[in-house]
Amino acid sequence: MLKQTIIREFSNMGHRTLGRNFAGFQNNDAPARYVLQPRGCLRIALREGDVLQVGSGALPDPIALAVFGKGGVRIEAQLGLPPVRLLAFADFDHAELTGWLQGNGATIGTALPVTWIEALAEPLILRAPQACDLVLVLPLSHDHLVSGKTVDAVEVSVKRAGPGHTLPDPLGDVRDEFTVDRATAQAYELRKGETLQIIDVMGQQCSDFQAFRMAGLDAGVESMIDGTTTRSMVRRAFPGPGLFDKFFDGAMAPLLQVMQDTCGRHDTFGLACTARGYEERGYPGHVNCSDNISRALAPYGVVARAGWPAINFFWNTWIDGHHHLQTAESWSRPGDYIAMKALDDLVCVTTACPDDIDPINGWNPTDVHVRIYRPETKITRAIAYRKKENAPMQISQPSAFHPRLAPLTDHFAPARDLWAPVSFPSFGTQGEYWACREAATLQDMSGLRKFDVIGPDAQRLLQLAMTRDIAKLAVWRGTYALMCDESGEVIDDGTLFRLSDHLFRWCCGSEESGTWLTELAAMHGLQVRIHDLQGALPNLALQGPKSRDILSKVLFTQPHVPNLDQLKWFGATVGRLGDRDGVPFMLTRSGYTGELGYELFCARDGALPIWDALMDAGAELGLKPMGSAALDIIRIEAGLAAAGAEFVAGADAFEAGLGFAVDLKKAEFVGHAALRRNAEAQRRKLVGLHFQSNDVPLAGAPVFKGERQIGEVTSATLSPMLGHAIAMARLSVEHADSGTEVEVGLLDGRMKRLDATVATLPFFDPTRERARA
Repeated sequence: MLKQTIIREFSNMGHRTLGRNFAGFQNNDAPARYVLQPRGCLRIALREGDVLQVGSGALPDPIALAVFGKGGVRIEAQLGLPPVRLLAFADFDHAELTGWLQGNGATIGTALPVTWIEALAEPLILRAPQACDLVLVLPLSHDHLVSGKTVDAVEVSVKRAGPGHTLPDPLGDVRDEFTVDRATAQAYELRKGETLQIIDVMGQQCSDFQAFRMAGLDAGVESMIDGTTTRSMVRRAFPGPGLFDKFFDGAMAPLLQVMQDTCGRHDTFGLACTARGYEERGYPGHVNCSDNISRALAPYGVVARAGWPAINFFWNTWIDGHHHLQTAESWSRPGDYIAMKALDDLVCVTTACPDDIDPINGWNPTDVHVRIYRPETKITRAIAYRKKENAPMQISQPSAFHPRLAPLTDHFAPARDLWAPVSFPSFGTQGEYWACREAATLQDMSGLRKFDVIGPDAQRLLQLAMTRDIAKLAVWRGTYALMCDESGEVIDDGTLFRLSDHLFRWCCGSEESGTWLTELAAMHGLQVRIHDLQGALPNLALQGPKSRDILSKVLFTQPHVPNLDQLKWFGATVGRLGDRDGVPFMLTRSGYTGELGYELFCARDGALPIWDALMDAGAELGLKPMGSAALDIIRIEAGLAAAGAEFVAGADAFEAGLGFAVDLKKAEFVGHAALRRNAEAQRRKLVGLHFQSNDVPLAGAPVFKGERQIGEVTSATLSPMLGHAIAMARLSVEHADSGTEVEVGLLDGRMKRLDATVATLPFFDPTRERARA
């Protein structure tokens, strides 16, 4: 009878009877999932129309239920569910619940009045008729304790109602969650080790945040996040997942560690919005975050302020070239969030900014949702990766080689959707560099994109897309090539390998390659399939003069494919570890260092055995792991172009220094006409610059001849081999001859000049003899 009452009272008038599952709901978002532990307590913030399901099957044990409206007021009576029993706080883990009740001004006794739901033969399903906080408790009765009968944890699911309420799935075991209504603020407690997730429900909504050390408040000291200190400690505008990932107080002690960030655009410069700020724009009396923060923190004894220094999550700000603080609409999308682990017991406050008179909230303030996860919840470091701006979000993941890399370094950075090591402290960037030049290095390059192009028209498609003559490519051979658009600008570069007459593998830098190939195939009606291998083919780069010696210890090849001695520059083969039954992998003689080198592509379950075998075989030959910092030095010395540096929008393939990969004699390909025209009247050229000092200019630094700017730096580094700074630069052809004296401007481009001499690329080994060895 009680089961029927609950379903009736929690169902809005006119709604159909709820079934046993969530099939057929109008909102197709996956439900949020929680686990209610024995003696545990869950408080879940529900919106009008949200549907909650307790259990996935029969409920053999009693469940206790309590419902709170705004401000912690009990509302069971309004729903026809009066409390029928007192549940002693001593009988369940109540600390978080009583803390929340106290924070909402409720009187706390020794017991909680609850609606008692006996065992059920089916899941309990509830629909919320209004916004409320629903508390579920799985108690252990005296009978359980005496008999020793076990009580199983219960699954709880929430299906969110209404379009636009995009809440991501929980990251783990939720201790507490609530919604901060637009134009309000809420204070709450966060215990050391717990993880806080602040979610932008509708997108483009700013949320001001501040955190205080609880011990400091108890002592009358407001020890809180300091934006200036944080920026100084992390050496950027705001911390993010990775090495520099913490918010600090004024004493330079960390308060919170950023674990995940799916937006990547926040503010630590501006105040939370203030009454004065609205008054001066003609809006006296406008609700504002600073006053909301002061009111929310008042119960904790925090002194009110007219303007609160806050961490302004999802607020899109930047410093322009004239040192002005600029702002625009937020970059956050519905469901974007930031997750932070508490490094001490904290009192926190979160707002949903009310600003509706400028674009920072997309002109429409909305709600912010907060979740708090228990300390035992394992939350990995991650950022959001999107193949294109409008593509679905992917959370960055560790690569298949991460179990071997993580013990060696904490310094990882995003490489598309994967984490890749930047450097290894045991050797340092310089040690990794010299290992690649003199011995060998092993680097995780799994962030590369791989596409298989398969079918009778595969060659025809690639002839259209590539700047090289693919018809000349033999089986088990590869070539470096470009994809260009109609104007001759580079879409992507990479290495193409022919594995059979109608099967090619394209290893490249971005997913744009797959999109471009798919569009071309459809445009020309070609019989071909573009297969995105995604994360199915992790790969390593084994580079350096001793790389062949290392491979010879572990490589087995069948007689029908090239062996190690037959594998020439840009060759490919299939090998195994040790013998014919060993772990298989594709092996290519390629790389991004200008050294003798190889790349190995394998299945995920073969990644660790291959890493281990290579490291063991290379131990006596000086093999070391290498990160992206050393690779960048090496590729600049080798004159190798990079996306976003040498080839960018507005520069064609010749201006990007990639003319050697353009075959204008072959049949038409996309961009052929533009490149042929530009080749006859080239305006800019990529060259090298040798400096007379160790000052390294930044990318984008202007290059001058006298008082006239003639180009800009695209990449620069301090060369360990040459002993001075070097750079790649794009110059007007009139000043691109070797030996030309130029200057690179620093500071404002004129207050400091670095003398440089133009040189050809690469900076050494111009015929690539080391790679061809």
